[in-house]
Amino acid sequence: MNDKRVRALREGVCKRPGAVAYWMSRDQRAGDNWALLLAQRIALQHRVPLVVVFCLVPSFLGATMRQYGFMLGGLEEVERDLAEKDIPFYLVQGSPEEALPDFVKMHGIGVLVTDFDPLRIKRKWKEGVVRRVTVPFHEVDAHNIVPCWWASRKQEYAAHTFRPKVRRALPEFLDEVPPVKKHPYPSKERMHMVDWDGVRVALPVDRSIPEVDWVKPGEKAARQRMEAFLAEKLATYDESRNDPNRDGQSSLSPYLHFGHISAQRVAIEVTRRGLDRTLAEPFLEELIVRGELSDNFCFHNPRYDSVEGFPEWARRTLEEHRADRREYVYSAERFERAETHDELWNAAQRQMVVSGKMHGYMRMYWAKKILEWTESAEKALDVACYLNDRYELDGRDPNGYVGVAWSVGGVHDRAWASRAVFGKIRYMSYKGCRSKFDVDEYVARWSSVKPEPVSP
Repeated sequence: MNDKRVRALREGVCKRPGAVAYWMSRDQRAGDNWALLLAQRIALQHRVPLVVVFCLVPSFLGATMRQYGFMLGGLEEVERDLAEKDIPFYLVQGSPEEALPDFVKMHGIGVLVTDFDPLRIKRKWKEGVVRRVTVPFHEVDAHNIVPCWWASRKQEYAAHTFRPKVRRALPEFLDEVPPVKKHPYPSKERMHMVDWDGVRVALPVDRSIPEVDWVKPGEKAARQRMEAFLAEKLATYDESRNDPNRDGQSSLSPYLHFGHISAQRVAIEVTRRGLDRTLAEPFLEELIVRGELSDNFCFHNPRYDSVEGFPEWARRTLEEHRADRREYVYSAERFERAETHDELWNAAQRQMVVSGKMHGYMRMYWAKKILEWTESAEKALDVACYLNDRYELDGRDPNGYVGVAWSVGGVHDRAWASRAVFGKIRYMSYKGCRSKFDVDEYVARWSSVKPEPVSP
């Protein structure tokens, strides 16, 4: 394992004979997990038990039972996979700043390991844990192929400035991930399996947004979807990915978001296919460069979900056009109910509300129209993030925040010709969509689907 993937959140050496604990958070899988592998390596060195703990927080950035249900389904599989390796899995509930230090103390943990996440709330949790534990505490970037803090030490302006850095580093980091071993030092505590049905029933989250059945959670399902994509769609990905009427995208984003599969595994399997580089490159660009650029932005810019996080030129041009007349202005409730004058926008919103997924090309159009039909960029950003995080399975994610910031605030983009409302932010139109795909087919598919009324 390349130790550049690891950084110390709390320095120190293991002074206790207690177990090593991996606090699983972003990377919810037993395989291809560098954080779990580091925790096992330390446990083997000290000849102590290894345990995995997940802290279930009952409120997380607007997530509903749609997202919690998918996550819990994946964690149930993680528990079974770890049990086969004699590694106990613990589910604790509450605030991580309180629950994790209590867990460390209760179980006599000697070393704590966790995975990396650039979002503010996750970093706040870790800072709180650091203040309350006295054991060594390590963080491992098990999500990105090139560790976020190693890929670049600053916020990158755009993909063209970030791409060369990642490409140069890939040979060092894109290596095969070894499997976790059956752990030879069992815990003295009896292994208890989690009552997952009881957890689901008791979880105090918004249940008005139903779970979806087109995608199944867990590492096994993620690998199956990856294999199907690589076999059936990768070769035509570039020509079909921007047509929402064609099933040309990978649909791996929910699995990548919840960590049911690693980007490293996907990239390794793509390269093993031996596909012509011109066919594989567009997908790898999205998976690696664009995905890791989103982490770079959120890691180096704590205002990633605020207008203050936009580039200076974008803030200036939006301010200059703040008072421009809007032909339409909709409330957040009208947007949520898909009640705009634009049948294409309404169809995209219905797709997201019903399926938990919006086609990537439509998500750009969707967000830009929210900017056009609200009174300010601040309002547009709030509405887009709220809807994306509430309905999308892959919401509450750096990719989502950067996607909205690109659409509304020109992040990772350049200035374009100035126009009303948008200023120099890139514009997208209904007419432009008609030139790229069959809008009528897309609208017809989703026109009969009506989102549920907005919950009070």
